[in-house]
Amino acid sequence: MTTQQINTVDSAASQEGFSWRIFGPGILMATAAIGGSHLISSTQAGALYGWQLAIMIILANVFKYPFFRFATDYVYDTGESLIAGYAKRSKLYLWVYFILSILSAVISTGAVSLLAAVILGFMLPASLEFSTITLSIIIVAVSWFFLIAGHYKLLDGVTKWIMIALTAATVAAVVIAAGKPTVMAADFVAASPWNLATLGFIVALMGWMPAPLEFAAITSMWTSAKVKADHTTHRQGLLDFNVGYLVSAILALFFLALGVFVQYGSGQEIELVGGAYINQLINMYTATIGDWSRLLVAFVAFMCMFGTTITCADGYGRANAECWRLIKGENEINKKQIAFWTTYAIGGGLVIITFFTGQLGAMLKFAMVSAFISAPIFGWLNYSLVKSHKKLSAGMNALSIAGLIFLAGFTLLFLVNFAGVFG
Repeated sequence: MTTQQINTVDSAASQEGFSWRIFGPGILMATAAIGGSHLISSTQAGALYGWQLAIMIILANVFKYPFFRFATDYVYDTGESLIAGYAKRSKLYLWVYFILSILSAVISTGAVSLLAAVILGFMLPASLEFSTITLSIIIVAVSWFFLIAGHYKLLDGVTKWIMIALTAATVAAVVIAAGKPTVMAADFVAASPWNLATLGFIVALMGWMPAPLEFAAITSMWTSAKVKADHTTHRQGLLDFNVGYLVSAILALFFLALGVFVQYGSGQEIELVGGAYINQLINMYTATIGDWSRLLVAFVAFMCMFGTTITCADGYGRANAECWRLIKGENEINKKQIAFWTTYAIGGGLVIITFFTGQLGAMLKFAMVSAFISAPIFGWLNYSLVKSHKKLSAGMNALSIAGLIFLAGFTLLFLVNFAGVFG
């Protein structure tokens, strides 16, 4: 074998093997996932109910898995996004996704940017007093300039470091807290989450766990951009997706554990409003790692939510631009359209914030619940599309059907209970 042949083989092996450059879309999705559902809902679940709701976090991640994975498989199998697949399957599919996406874009982007603004306000010294609206405007403005200037490549690089920093801080806090768990209050009585009164909390917890299901189509847009930029293979794409998905799922359980070890049974009143809970969340880290870490942890949490804001705006911008391209029958996605729909997500999110000022908890819950209610629709779109394209394995097909039953069943139960309460 000649030297040239050896170099060719080595290059091919390197391309198929492990490399930091293969990570991108999966990590982007994980960054988007670790927002309100992890920082707020998972930690509150542990603080209020101990380990009881761990099963719901696991089930949500397991039953949503195939519908997220279909995004990666479809791009590498066909060379196009799930959204392009919807259009080929039926114009009705495309319009259903587009209508739900333009609504979700402003709700989700507004919710995460508002949470980022609250954390930023917590970080600033007392001498600097800015309203939540002002901080939200700063965050969305910076996010907009970041995306318009840098687009995918810069986003792809920054999110990896955000994920590493947050993971390290959270794992350290949980390990230390496990070694010195909170002493139970003498009058503590364990509460059960298994009743209809808690159903809204459970549905909100699962709505963004690990992310809103429309993010599967958004992930397919990032994957398509990654393939064009770095020429990754299907095997590498699945590794990226599985690592991102697994990290997100495990971190959700770590946040739950943090709530269990630090707050559960302590007698401390748990703040259910998202903004008020931020202070308790930061205190959990400082109580375990040390007071010196307060600003560092707040900064990491802020960067996490800032990263989520950016990925939401970018993802919805790309997805809605792709929908518009397909509706108009154009051959290629227009960068001006991406900029327009990104601006729509950020600007619309800011408008939503003005209506929910001082009601972060209500806004987050609304966003999470609406994400869960729409999940069966997005799940069915992805399942029917991929199933029409290729034969699924028996295991993946069974998991997909079980996932649809799980999502539709909980959605129906929630809607019936909601109608009964408010009817």
